[in-house]
Amino acid sequence: MAGGSGWRRFVAGAVVATQAALCPDGVWAQTRCALLCAPEVKIEPTLTVEHLFGRARIAELEEGEVVAVRPQERESVLELILAVGIPTEIPRVGFTVETIFVPFGETDVHPFTGTSGGPGQPIRDNGIEVELELNLSLLEPEQTGGWVESHFDIVDKISPGATPTAASVYTHKLNFELDTAFLPFSRLGDNNWLRHLEVEGSLDYVATGLPKAGDVIGNQRYLDDASAWSFSLVGVIPLAPLSP
Repeated sequence: MAGGSGWRRFVAGAVVATQAALCPDGVWAQTRCALLCAPEVKIEPTLTVEHLFGRARIAELEEGEVVAVRPQERESVLELILAVGIPTEIPRVGFTVETIFVPFGETDVHPFTGTSGGPGQPIRDNGIEVELELNLSLLEPEQTGGWVESHFDIVDKISPGATPTAASVYTHKLNFELDTAFLPFSRLGDNNWLRHLEVEGSLDYVATGLPKAGDVIGNQRYLDDASAWSFSLVGVIPLAPLSP
């Protein structure tokens, strides 16, 4: 399709421009550059199970009185992630910038206007989150015959404010991730695009910015700290460089 090929050329051109900015001598063929190297652009459809461990007890309130107590619900969320990975000349160290979009999110109350959806008509809640990650490689493909890689990430996460004292609609959160990826097509040729497709599992722990025991949000009081654990199943699809 002409539109699709035009979009691919736009992505490739943007990555080339970024490479030129990061590596002034910049050509794709070079193997070394000044600290930051050629970025890798990926799209990552993701299924995340939230509140995996340590689910909090939540008291439902009516006019300040507790009418019910229930455990925090375990939720499955479909996300679409655009990731730009930036390798470095430092062994086993890299950076990643991610934009996370929730295509099918729903809410009963609009977070900005306070209006409610009608009966059976929830409001779309297509929240966008941004992450800046420091990636520390634990296991590289060369150590596993090209089949497996694993890394630990320290993440500065910008997402909707989740505590009653949040001074901003979106707040910074400290997040830790342990990611392990499998490369099912690693035996293909070096120039084959599928060689870099990955299936990844990610265990996440959000260290800050979540409700604590005693916090009241809307008509709910948290009796325990909110669960900080989630697990994601991720498909990693390379977009650029288009010819590794």
